[in-house]
Amino acid sequence: MIMCNSAGPPPLTPPERLPVAKAIPEHVPYLLIGGGTASFGAFRSIKARDPTAKVLIITEEGRLPYMRPPLSKELWFSEDRASLQQMKFKQWNGKERSIFFEPESFYMKPDQLEGQENGGVAIVQGKVVKLDASKKKVLLDDGKEISFDKCLIATGGRPKNHPVLEKASEEVRARTILFRNIDDFVELDSAVNSSEAIAIIGGGFLGSELACALGKKSQETGLKVYQIFPEKGNMGRVLPEYLCKWTTKKVQEEGVEVFANSGVIAAHYRDNKVILTLDNGKQVKVDCVVAAVGIEPNVDLASTSGLEVDEIHGGFRVNAELEARSNIWVAGDAFCFYDIKLGRRRVEHHDHAVVSGRLAGENMTGASKPYWHQSMFWSDLGPHIGYEAIGIVDSSLPTVGVFAKATSKDTPQAVVEETGEGLRSETERIALPSAPSAGKPALCVPQESDDFGRGVVFYRRNNIIVGILLWNTFNKMPIARKILRDGAENEDLYEVAKLFNIHES
Repeated sequence: MIMCNSAGPPPLTPPERLPVAKAIPEHVPYLLIGGGTASFGAFRSIKARDPTAKVLIITEEGRLPYMRPPLSKELWFSEDRASLQQMKFKQWNGKERSIFFEPESFYMKPDQLEGQENGGVAIVQGKVVKLDASKKKVLLDDGKEISFDKCLIATGGRPKNHPVLEKASEEVRARTILFRNIDDFVELDSAVNSSEAIAIIGGGFLGSELACALGKKSQETGLKVYQIFPEKGNMGRVLPEYLCKWTTKKVQEEGVEVFANSGVIAAHYRDNKVILTLDNGKQVKVDCVVAAVGIEPNVDLASTSGLEVDEIHGGFRVNAELEARSNIWVAGDAFCFYDIKLGRRRVEHHDHAVVSGRLAGENMTGASKPYWHQSMFWSDLGPHIGYEAIGIVDSSLPTVGVFAKATSKDTPQAVVEETGEGLRSETERIALPSAPSAGKPALCVPQESDDFGRGVVFYRRNNIIVGILLWNTFNKMPIARKILRDGAENEDLYEVAKLFNIHES
């Protein structure tokens, strides 16, 4: 654990975990394994369709269900330490919000669930080590058994470590943070306030968001922030090359020293510093390292419970209704599903967790609906640059991008001010269709020197649109979802781009 010195703001302490329940039900109608976003979506659906439902959530983390996106976004821009201590943050529109979906008073005590006539939702801290599908029961690590009628596996994912850091000395490992949960946020906050330099390894969603956020703080504190990744620019596996290089320049303007096209080949501890050696011979000396190199689905239950894991994509394999076995569903990061448009996939984003959890909850109450939703994802590099995307957004695919000058309305901050909603996967419900813009933008190859204010990028495979990225273009996701669903082939994409009205003033 990285210790905070006496200088700077007072250190945060993680919220208390749930107390260990002395008595838990031996049987529950609905059992949810995992206490994250997917479970939240599930129990909301279950209670909506079955108001007297009795739901028990078992969570290893031992905390109330909460949203993860603010951990790498808005929380870092909060200046109110008292609110931050309570895991509250201000959205880009200034409205305060808690990262917890529901307050503690929403949930009941586990030993009260059985006798509650009107049902309810209870949470218990624990770990399921085995699931018996035929007998419909689970075994906890403390030896207790719980039987169920319906069960959801929503075990999510766990962060990967960088191979070099994983094999490094104990001193290096002690100063390495695998960023994923509330404890990791508190630990990194402590490091930010007590360090001279921090390195972030990874140029994807998490690494880029954290680099931008810490870079912003460095302008106030003098903290040196390094970002290291093997791609040509930030989000290099997602954005076309011209756009990822432009994005990297914006991250650099936030005060981050970026090492693109670079890999870490060694990590040593000397003179109270972690020394990272790069494959180009350069070295950086830091007090703390953040490994933001992806997650892997948590499928430990598969080996003890006879459940199938997809060998290519990882995650529990499920049918169209999200069932792994009869009366056992899976939702969130931990499952691999068949997409009728894009083939078999596994997705690791907030909207996917919410919607798949919601559908699993409906199906647990008898809905029998297939999962045909095209989930979206979004990323904010601070309050002024953001994008939303859907489908297969892979920089190795051929792309066509159409861009226009941005206005003051074309920022994450502006969209939150307009909708009052910080989770942009929720804002599409207020999006209204609009008439296509007139005229046709000039055809040109994007240049790195261009100012990519707002726009749309189409990703194609075999001349069919399989992914769409909306760059500082908000509340248009229903349009993107329809284009993807229709499977546009050999279209004039500049005509399709008109649907997003990016050239409106």
